[in-house]
Amino acid sequence: MQVLVDDERFRRLEAEAAAAGSSVASVVRMAIDEHFLANRDSRADAGRQLMAEFGDGDEATEPDWVESKTALMHDLDAKLP
Repeated sequence: MQVLVDDERFRRLEAEAAAAGSSVASVVRMAIDEHFLANRDSRADAGRQLMAEFGDGDEATEPDWVESKTALMHDLDAKLP
C-alpha cells in the first residue's frame, strides 16, 4: 500500500518518528491502530450510554430528546479537538 501526504503532514510524521526513535512507517501504523481502537471504543461507549437511557420491562420510558441531544452534544464537544 502507498499513502501520499502533503509536505506539512510528512514533516509532522518525520518529527514524531524522530522524537520516538522510530520510522515514519511505524508512526503511521501506530496512528492507524490508535484511531480505529479509539473509534471502536467510543462507539461501544455511545451504545452502552444509549442503552442505559432505557429502563427494563413495562415501566421503560423514552428519554427526553432535548436532554439526550444536549448531553450527546456536550460529550462530542468534550472529545473533539
